[in-house]
Amino acid sequence: MEWWPIALCWLEHPDQLSGGSQDHALLDPQKNQAVTLICSCFFLLHGMVAYTDRLYLRIDYEYARKGMCNIFMVNEPLNGQQRVKITEKKTKVDWAILLKEIADEDYTNAEKITLVMDNFKTHSPGAFYEAFEPKEAKRIWDKFEFVFTPKHGSWLNMAEIELNVLSNQCLNRRIDNMEEIIAETKAWAIHRNNKDAKINWQFTTKDSRIKLKRLYPSI
Repeated sequence: MEWWPIALCWLEHPDQLSGGSQDHALLDPQKNQAVTLICSCFFLLHGMVAYTDRLYLRIDYEYARKGMCNIFMVNEPLNGQQRVKITEKKTKVDWAILLKEIADEDYTNAEKITLVMDNFKTHSPGAFYEAFEPKEAKRIWDKFEFVFTPKHGSWLNMAEIELNVLSNQCLNRRIDNMEEIIAETKAWAIHRNNKDAKINWQFTTKDSRIKLKRLYPSI
């Protein structure tokens, strides 16, 4: 049995796959001084170098949609570890399979894993019985203690913090295929885990009883 309390935060988020719809074009600064001046100011302002052999790169910001994917973000805030999985869809079976991977690969010796997440209809015992044999489904279900965030209270889920970091550090550019986004997010997770970046959560139980008073039952 693991000696530290296993508390995980879980988040699911759709992401748009996109690519450039047109090729980038090169401008000769000798032939278009006005564009050259504008490009120079822009590059200096943003600390960018986008020219080669005196030819400036004109970037076309038009993009083409290449479909959607789903991001599963699993964060262990007390230990600074993340697991990111990209799937084509967000289904009950996808949810159940990832929970099995967490239980059997990441926390094999843990007696109980507390999992904080939103209360979606896909998060139900039936998902395990749809994906696995009954005995295996019950074994995985019993491994977890589920804590659902209140309605309109998903900001209490610390996985949102790590998803924001992932978006800013890894997904802030065009990625147009599943293979690339899987490889990029995997590399990001390895780098992030090596840093042991823990979350310094300041919202206490005492604060919640004041701010979320309306969610507590009246006696």
